Amino acid sequence: MIVVTGATGNVGRPLTQALAEASEPVTAVSRHAAAMPDGVRHVVADLAAPVGLRGALDGAKALFLLLSGDLHAPEARPTDIIDLAVASGVSRVVLLSSQGVATRPLGPSRVAMRAVEEALRGSGLDWAVLRPGGFASNALAWAESVRTQGTVAAPFGDVGVPILDPADIAEVAAACLLDDRHSGGVFELTGPEVITPRQQAAAIAAALGSPVRFHELTRAKAKAAMTRFVPTELADDTLDILAAPNPAELRISPDVERVTGRPPRPFDSWVARNIAAFR
Repeated sequence: MIVVTGATGNVGRPLTQALAEASEPVTAVSRHAAAMPDGVRHVVADLAAPVGLRGALDGAKALFLLLSGDLHAPEARPTDIIDLAVASGVSRVVLLSSQGVATRPLGPSRVAMRAVEEALRGSGLDWAVLRPGGFASNALAWAESVRTQGTVAAPFGDVGVPILDPADIAEVAAACLLDDRHSGGVFELTGPEVITPRQQAAAIAAALGSPVRFHELTRAKAKAAMTRFVPTELADDTLDILAAPNPAELRISPDVERVTGRPPRPFDSWVARNIAAFR
């Protein structure tokens, strides 16, 4: 059995579906009840209280570990989940980490995530670490304003990074969970091209067939919006990258294709699959 945390999210949902389609027994874990693919067991648990995972991990051979925003905070204890996986007899963990662990190692949220990576390496388990850059699905934060005002509001409108389709993360995660050839791998995951927020807005407009205006936010306003959902440290670390990506953060990684056998999907492909959210 494979346990997928964050199973209702942009990565966890397609990962759960892919594993179910591969005829793998799956336990999907999320904070709230949700519909799941046929045959998938669902457990409601909060990773901030790892004891709630005990029942989900019974009999599990592998765990996909996705840490929610609050578990990136310096005071959180996500390494307790790895300890619980060891105690439960799990043999493999695939961790969704962050590109910033390597590119911005001194950022407070990156320090916390690096500690989780190090705990996993020292756990005695088989492991793989996925380090994605920015997610294409972050554009869903613009869905309401596009629907109601025809507007996208974001900071640093002409600064781009190679954002990544979460479906590509899910496919890489599935491969790492199912194939021991990927054990011990650290995979940097990016999209196929650098794209700016202004260009993302244009891609949404093209898919809609109607204009979408771009409004540039100040960093302060962007941070205020982000900290409604994630810790201040994570918001600051993310905005530092979006404001001035360094050469490592602009590099197009070959790792999606190396694992899946195909290039990463471009942003307009993600928009086409999700355009209903913007109508």
